[in-house]
Amino acid sequence: MKFIVKTKGHYDFIDITEKVKGLISHSKIKDGVVLIFVKGSTAAITLMENEAGIFADFKEVLEKIAPEQADYKHHLKWGDNNGAAHIKSALIKPEVVISLENGSLDLGTWQDIILIDFDEKPREREIIVKVIKRE
Repeated sequence: MKFIVKTKGHYDFIDITEKVKGLISHSKIKDGVVLIFVKGSTAAITLMENEAGIFADFKEVLEKIAPEQADYKHHLKWGDNNGAAHIKSALIKPEVVISLENGSLDLGTWQDIILIDFDEKPREREIIVKVIKRE
């Protein structure tokens, strides 16, 4: 199962939890695991609270690790300015795996599935959802 999300880039945090839940309900699988994956090397998927303050804090921490405005060798290869986006995507990862119990994602109270686009421009991101039945 797949869906497309339009993003703004530059730390666009998008809650995709409800879309993923909708796809899971169509699968008819009640118990297993769900893999959620974003195609591309400048975006990531994580589990976190959908709250503006934590998004700002997360951005601040990541900017200390890989600032957008730094001079990356990657920029020389392609002539773009998204070296930091590649590093952040690799650190956060493009996928999460979540347990599925009785047809529901086994998430904590404040956990949501968040797509983060780190790229320097708006994009269309393809999200792949695989529901795997527990044997």
